[in-house]
Amino acid sequence: MRSVDGKAWTEFRRMILWIAFAGVLMVAGALGYLALYDALYPSAILATIGGVFLSTLLGCGLFAAAFFSDKSGHDQNVTDATRHADE
Repeated sequence: MRSVDGKAWTEFRRMILWIAFAGVLMVAGALGYLALYDALYPSAILATIGGVFLSTLLGCGLFAAAFFSDKSGHDQNVTDATRHADE
């Protein structure tokens, strides 16, 4: 179980790094889009960075946490615990 948990942590960290990289790319794309229409005000830049980056991290991070939970065996522990309670 320990080696599976360590492997799951390694994959989770790698996923988070890729998600952060994707968030940075999405922010760059959104700021590029805003630059096309001359809407680059300081408040718009801060709102775009905060909104796009944090939304990407939150949405993808929750999916990554669900995958981590499955790969680390936590889901199986809950399934086993509820299965024994039903019998």
